[in-house]
Amino acid sequence: MSSHLLALSLSTLLAFASPATAALQASEIDSSLHNLHQLRLATQKSLSDFYMYNSMEGDQRYAQMIGQSLDEAGARLQALSDMPGEGSKALRSQLEQLWTGYKIDLNKLTSALKQQGYTDLQPVADLADRNQQLMSLSQELYNKIQQEGGYSAATLTQQSREQSLLMRAIAVDYASRSASVGATFMGGGDARPIDELVNEFASKLTRLERAPENTPQIKQTLNEIGTKWRYIEKSLRNYNENSVPFLVNKYSDSIIEGLEQVSAQYSAPQL
Repeated sequence: MSSHLLALSLSTLLAFASPATAALQASEIDSSLHNLHQLRLATQKSLSDFYMYNSMEGDQRYAQMIGQSLDEAGARLQALSDMPGEGSKALRSQLEQLWTGYKIDLNKLTSALKQQGYTDLQPVADLADRNQQLMSLSQELYNKIQQEGGYSAATLTQQSREQSLLMRAIAVDYASRSASVGATFMGGGDARPIDELVNEFASKLTRLERAPENTPQIKQTLNEIGTKWRYIEKSLRNYNENSVPFLVNKYSDSIIEGLEQVSAQYSAPQL
């Protein structure tokens, strides 16, 4: 009888523990997805910072920003410690190797620009290409984590994250056009025309603003994002006229910050 009661007690404990364990696993996977997303944003920003460093004639503030972006990306990479399966583990290892090479190349180019006042074009093109590879590989890892973990980020969280990445890609594109390296060497994983990127951002922002799940707080944040976006949208569409890289860079950072707040608010009820 005691054995029977013990078996029942264990079954009851397992029944109650299972949902908690599942919730913990979901939370861990969501944390990995968040860290990977932030890694992508920081890696993209490091290339944008480099272009700004070039176009602003070696302004040391941007050299510091390059270092900060690399530190942020490195910290996010280190936080990706526990992968849910063998496929994601292998991709994470590949990502670390690729990112390490990218960091070395970017630091070399930054030092060359500081010492010489210019850089050769081909290494910059190679850097932008490596950045694009990082974006592609990290997206593959992002998908693999969800697949092996049996968990998907909330739809609106994912949409707002994609919007942040799109804004960063636009900022990288615009900064590259303002730098002396020219528009040929664009990074951030997207070689589409900037007009197309701007149209996509505007369309997707409208979709987010109309989401029925939006709380008053989210609506207010999106409204602030929309105001900032409209302030730079004309400059982005007329990028061949009056170039304002400092303005676009500043407002894109603020827009992304707002989108990340919205993303966190969308995901909060799920955790």
